[in-house]
Amino acid sequence: MEAVLVVAKARGLRHWVSIALLAIVIVAVVAACGGDEESTLLGRLIFLSRSTGDYDIRLRTSNDRLPVELGRVLPWDSQPSWSPDGTRIAFYSDRNFNLPDRDNNVDIYVMDAGGGDLTRLTDHRASDAFPQWSPDGQRIAFYSDRDGNGEIYVMNADGSGLTRLTDNDAIDIPYGWSADGRNLVFTSGRKGTLDLFLLSVGTGKTKRLTKTKGQDVAAVWSPDGSRIAFESNIGGNSEIFVVNIDGSREEVNWTVRQLRDTYPAWAADGVRLAFVSDRTADIEIYVLDTNFSLLKAVTDSPREDAWPAWSPDGARIAFVSDRDFNREVYVANADGTGVTRITNDPETSDLSPVWSPDGSRIAFVKAHDGRRDIYVVNADGSGLVRLTNDGGQAASAAGASKE
Repeated sequence: MEAVLVVAKARGLRHWVSIALLAIVIVAVVAACGGDEESTLLGRLIFLSRSTGDYDIRLRTSNDRLPVELGRVLPWDSQPSWSPDGTRIAFYSDRNFNLPDRDNNVDIYVMDAGGGDLTRLTDHRASDAFPQWSPDGQRIAFYSDRDGNGEIYVMNADGSGLTRLTDNDAIDIPYGWSADGRNLVFTSGRKGTLDLFLLSVGTGKTKRLTKTKGQDVAAVWSPDGSRIAFESNIGGNSEIFVVNIDGSREEVNWTVRQLRDTYPAWAADGVRLAFVSDRTADIEIYVLDTNFSLLKAVTDSPREDAWPAWSPDGARIAFVSDRDFNREVYVANADGTGVTRITNDPETSDLSPVWSPDGSRIAFVKAHDGRRDIYVVNADGSGLVRLTNDGGQAASAAGASKE
């Protein structure tokens, strides 16, 4: 793997992706996929740092003006993911960072819900990221480029039993398990553009789900496992689509606007779908009733509202807003009433809210003093606790995979 530091400026990417100051380019040694010049994938993950302190992760194409956005997360300690029973939190981190000798890779860690018993699950010079808990909490699927290009791996929740699930020249990135634990949905460039595929964890067989001619990312399962919502960028415009996994109904574009619609998130009822759109003059959160195609704006602010996360009971939505001129976490009722600010620190940016399975707490990432750490707060804004502090915490390496 080759790590390259570059300075990048982003232009024409709409105001919420603002200016990119530093790009940490992780180059996977893969063959370019087929396709036209604008959509040819080069198999390179790019970590784009922004002035707000958060990061975008993108995949480079042959046209440097059109990187494919894969997610918005936060190294150093990033993407908190609750175990199904709510007792543990997995995340990935480049906490090995040091200025004289940075290794430029990220690994996967797990800790208990109070921040204790921090354990490093992977220990490899390549990058391991995007941890996804199995529904029974016994396994974690993740992305790694340890074998030369981005593939999907699975391990036991203690880091043992590492198994490679995909083996393809293209980049493969997991998005989540089906409710029955049998399948993973992932995006792959094996057909020239990023398409969604189903992977049978037991047999290793794959099934192509989407053929949109765009870059299909941000896949989320409906609670009953019958449908997958996703974002597709076609001709530079992102829309929200839904596909049935049994093939009975191919991709359906639910948003159909010449403006950006992104961040799909299902409510627990499997009917309501939240997403972010700039279809008005501002970036707001909307909820779509997929039974009746009814659309409702949940937020109405002259500044950016994004990153929606449903509470487990579907009654509330956590989100990030800079309506008070600093990115903080808010909670609102699903109909947009009762907006409450639950974090309040003008010196930091708070991002990536994720509800605990019982709906009582929210984990999020705080960028402060050149650091990124994971915090948890009660859903009413009380009981703020800092869970990670890589300057003063040493993770045990028990079970860490070094293959």
